[in-house]
Amino acid sequence: MIRFIKTEEGIRRFLSLLRKRAEGVDEEKTKAVEEILRKVKKRGDKALLYYTKKLDGIELKRFRLLPSEIKKQARKVSQEVYSALRLAAERIRQYHQHQIERSWKYTERGVTLGQLIRPLNRVGVYVPGGKASYPSTVLMNVIPAQVAGVKEIALCVPTPKGEVNPALMAAIEIVGVKEVYRVGGAQAIAALAYGTESIPKVDKIVGPGNIYVALAKKMVFGTVDIDMFAGPSEVLVIGDNSARADLVAADLLSQAEHDELASSVFITTSEILAIEVIRELKRQLRLLPKRQIAEASLRNYGAIILVKTLRKAVEIANSIAPEHLEIMTRDPEALVKDIENAGAVFLGQWSPEPMGDYVAGPNHTLPTSGTARFFSPLGVYDFIKRTSVIMLSETAFRRLAPSVIVLSETEGLDAHGKTVSIRLGDSKGRR
Repeated sequence: MIRFIKTEEGIRRFLSLLRKRAEGVDEEKTKAVEEILRKVKKRGDKALLYYTKKLDGIELKRFRLLPSEIKKQARKVSQEVYSALRLAAERIRQYHQHQIERSWKYTERGVTLGQLIRPLNRVGVYVPGGKASYPSTVLMNVIPAQVAGVKEIALCVPTPKGEVNPALMAAIEIVGVKEVYRVGGAQAIAALAYGTESIPKVDKIVGPGNIYVALAKKMVFGTVDIDMFAGPSEVLVIGDNSARADLVAADLLSQAEHDELASSVFITTSEILAIEVIRELKRQLRLLPKRQIAEASLRNYGAIILVKTLRKAVEIANSIAPEHLEIMTRDPEALVKDIENAGAVFLGQWSPEPMGDYVAGPNHTLPTSGTARFFSPLGVYDFIKRTSVIMLSETAFRRLAPSVIVLSETEGLDAHGKTVSIRLGDSKGRR
């Protein structure tokens, strides 16, 4: 059911398997996405209507959901669900307010330098719709943009066969997004990137989706910015003999149930605990509604790795760079200082990954497939742009000018040097 690895060679083979997990994209899917992007760019709304009918089975008269329609659907959720979403929204907003950056400047010997911090003007948020809908995705992608000060937020959500998810609408109502379109898939990404008669183009696209959405985002990058290249979900748990086997198994399964490509890894210094976790996985799997998916995930990309020291466990974790890293040891905080690569770190048995998914506060849009080596969680900083500001006094200009002339000549850019030397000849400038 799941690998039990005890050797260095076994570890090396497993790490190689994980690195290859996200490699290779179906050529047929790539061509399909390219065609959709091309047609939407060329035909606008007509192409959107065509693909919405073909892929979602619905013939739309208009794309935009009215606020009254959103409110009507939102009222269908229970008070319990609505309250949970409001609590999550409040905590997510509070956390992200700590990420706000401000413009700054300093002056040194006649040179004033600084940076302007400005929000993006217009952002597109993609949210999966239908039965597989995640209202938490609305909160996690919209709230950081709002905290950053983004003026316009356009949200695209598919409604397969006309199905509108009430919990999704409740989340949209809570964050107050008014511009919502009933369009999904690669065609929604194309509309946001290029613009159509009904959907103005945006500056950046964020939000998860299926392989078609992911490919489309990758292809429009450069025309617009995107959040990240998201891959299959993953969790890595580090535990010593103080960890509870039932909790470790439950946390591994919380990711394994996502899909067959999800990766769940447990690294421990205790062979007894490892064996207990395997027993617990078998027991809990029998009760899991998504048992087949979880079993395939554990079989394909799951592992229990036995190591001699926690230092070795941290070394492997840094190599994998997991999306979610849980540390269940006697002193979990002692290991944090050595963690270099992880999307989010969860410390102790009372901090399971699903707390981060919903109500803890930090963003659940995290780097996957080892990209935590260079990507960060989605945050307020993803919705701002930075502009450098430079002002020199005449004295500072004259002090720095010779070096500029030398460097411009070294690079063969004579006109660059001329703009400086001409000012040295006439400090008041020539008209």
